[in-house]
Amino acid sequence: MTMEPFRRLDSRIAVLARPDIDTDQIIPARYLKGTTRTGLGRWLFAGWRYDEQGHPRTDFVLARPEALGAQVLVAGANFGCGSSREHAPWALLDYGFRAVISSSIADIFRANALKNGLLPVIVDTATHEVLLASPGMRVSIDLESCSLAFDDAQVSFPIDPFARRCLLEGVDELGFLLAQDDAIAAYEKEGGCAR
Repeated sequence: MTMEPFRRLDSRIAVLARPDIDTDQIIPARYLKGTTRTGLGRWLFAGWRYDEQGHPRTDFVLARPEALGAQVLVAGANFGCGSSREHAPWALLDYGFRAVISSSIADIFRANALKNGLLPVIVDTATHEVLLASPGMRVSIDLESCSLAFDDAQVSFPIDPFARRCLLEGVDELGFLLAQDDAIAAYEKEGGCAR
C-alpha cells in the first residue's frame, strides 16, 4: 500500500487528556463491520462524541474550535491499550490525524499505527504535561530529524528505523518489499541462497 509520505507536519494539537484510552474507545467494536480504511473517522471516539440519541456532543474536545482541523492528537498516557485493532489507526487517519503524541503508547497500537501511516510520538513526561495543558498549540513534527518543536522547545522522539524509512517513503512493509523486486530478481538469478 502506498500512502502519503510523512516528512514534516505543522499543525495545531487536539488534546484528549484521558489516560488508558483503549482501542474500543478509539473505535467501538459495533462499527467494525467492514475491512476498508475509509469511513471510520465518523465513528472515532463515538462513545464520547455522540449522546445516546446519536447527536454530537458540543462539549467533546474534538468539537471545540481549537481542535478543528488539527492533525495531531495529544492523548493521555497508555494510549491505544486493549485489543489489537487496525481499525483504530484507520479511524484516526480517516478523521484527519497524522500523528498521536503521548508519554506512553501501547506496543500493539504503535506497531499498527506505523504500518498504516500514523506516526506515534512518545515524549517525556514534562513535555507531555505541557502539551496536555495547551489545546490548540501549534507544533512541528520533523520525521527526518525525529524531533518535535513547539514554542521555544524542541525534543527528540524514538522511532524504529525501518518504520521511519517506510513513513518517509510513503509505503507500508509490503510496498517496501515490492519496490525491491529488481534486487530480489537479480539475487535469485545469481543463485540466491543456493550459492
